[in-house]
Amino acid sequence: MASSLQLLLIFSLITSSFAHKPTSQNALILPLTKDPSTHQYLTHLYTGTTVAPTKLVVDLSGPFLWLDCASRHVSSSHRPAPIGSLQCSRAKATGWGSGRSCTLNTVNTITRAAARGDLAEDILAVERVDRSYRIATVDRFLFSCAPPLLVNGLASGAKGMLGLGRNRISLPSQIATSFGGVHRKFAACLSSNDGFIVSGEGVPLLRSYASNSLTYTPLISNQEGTLEDYYINVKSIKINGKRLSLNTSKLTMDHEGNGGTKLSTIVPYTTMETTIYETFTKAYVTAAAATNMTRVASVAPFGVCFSSSGIGKTRVGPAAPAVDLVMQSEMVRWRIDGRNSMVEVSEGVMCLGFVDGGSSTPEASIVIGGYQLEDHLLEFDLAASMFGFSSSLLVRESSCSDVLHSMPRESI
Repeated sequence: MASSLQLLLIFSLITSSFAHKPTSQNALILPLTKDPSTHQYLTHLYTGTTVAPTKLVVDLSGPFLWLDCASRHVSSSHRPAPIGSLQCSRAKATGWGSGRSCTLNTVNTITRAAARGDLAEDILAVERVDRSYRIATVDRFLFSCAPPLLVNGLASGAKGMLGLGRNRISLPSQIATSFGGVHRKFAACLSSNDGFIVSGEGVPLLRSYASNSLTYTPLISNQEGTLEDYYINVKSIKINGKRLSLNTSKLTMDHEGNGGTKLSTIVPYTTMETTIYETFTKAYVTAAAATNMTRVASVAPFGVCFSSSGIGKTRVGPAAPAVDLVMQSEMVRWRIDGRNSMVEVSEGVMCLGFVDGGSSTPEASIVIGGYQLEDHLLEFDLAASMFGFSSSLLVRESSCSDVLHSMPRESI
């Protein structure tokens, strides 16, 4: 069992390799924060020669970075991608924009609003966590300049969205291309306080630390292999070890790419198709009653809530029934403990942090939301199409925030 000190050492290795190289390094670490009002995960990046960093909402499945360029100072290194250029081909951009540049269909995945955005390239830079100077730069980074209306619905001050999806111009893909020889991988640790994303050569170091504690499962796709979102194959669900009787056809992705289980940083709490949700909550209430948890009136958006009185505390949060997402075998399961299943909505009331996603979902039957992902180490291997996940860091009496803030100031 690893300690917080071991976590500290590995991340010191990750960052010390480039902490004193402000312009040439093969690793990147992005600190993350969580906006308390919108539950969106945020980071900051520099583009070009701009003095101030740009606040961005992190979208795990987003295909690329998009910005509201009109409301920002455009740097001297900013270049539009002209129609017919290699940049447009790489981005699969179509259409005509301003100045004969090619355009991308750009979507705010929170509000579902869409607009055409001019494809552009510029220098991308990340600063040290203590903001003393910039530590990583990527030349000719491709992104979309979207109209200002698209930022509606983002956290206050956010000027766009940073996509981490399985697209040729997402952040992980462009980092791998820019650094050369670096695999298309990234790791993430979400937190209600402070989290981080690690990309480039930092991922193998992280994996070498966590190889014994990460469980791996394939990332699945539709028949055409064009799916850019992150889907995993959840075959069954257990509550306190008891398997739920579910319609397995809804758990499986069909030939058109509907159904299945998707991972998301945009959805704040896990959603389930109505019939799955009803079976799940009924079984959960039964398991909770067996542990003397008292049900109370529901609090929107949650359908099942309990009195906090009498619910004990453990290292992994409230002493609530354990939820297991079982994948390709009984040995491959994702344990969701009380920290990631119960949400304190008011003094004296906790709710089951799962939401009814409706009966006519056109995409995933289950969307695992940000709250359920928090304080787990997550690794995304885009080249091998594999996903790795750890048990809760709380088991080790640690958290994403602890790791970030325990690092020596000179190494971050």
